[in-house]
Amino acid sequence: MNGRLALVERAIARYNDRDAEGYAAFFTDGGSEGMYRGDVLRAGRDAVRTGNGKTFADFPENRAEILAGHELGDHVVLHEKVWRTAAGEPFEVVSIYSFSDDLIDRVEFVR
Repeated sequence: MNGRLALVERAIARYNDRDAEGYAAFFTDGGSEGMYRGDVLRAGRDAVRTGNGKTFADFPENRAEILAGHELGDHVVLHEKVWRTAAGEPFEVVSIYSFSDDLIDRVEFVR
């Protein structure tokens, strides 16, 4: 298992535990989440923590399953299936992770 892919898998495990603090700890101080080549959804580690904390509060059954993961150069690409509720319809997303040293600097979602 590659280093950055393993790091992202650990971050997703915190996400699936609905641990906003633990998930955000994998990000740089200025790390962000956004749409692919588009709008930033959450800018900075604090916004990642707060935004995901709200998601976890709104959707207490929220979880992501990694269908495939690849480490390509300085990036990690995941194909994920995400459920907001256990009974709800899942949606699929591709997420592209960029790094600064050994922390996530940006994740972009293609949906």
